[in-house]
Amino acid sequence: MKERKLNYRFHNPNTAAVTADHLLKILIESNVEKVEKAIQDAANQEPKENIKMMILLDSIT
Repeated sequence: MKERKLNYRFHNPNTAAVTADHLLKILIESNVEKVEKAIQDAANQEPKENIKMMILLDSIT
């Protein structure tokens, strides 16, 4: 018997920016422990490295 290829379609009435924001929040929520660890590591690093980490964290929130 021939296997059928599954084809999924999703209707998304949101803009790309809103969709990206929702996905980002879901991913951060699911990885909250890793995000908290990254923030803690950033707080314990040297000032120059700390600035780089905070810029990175600001870009994902």
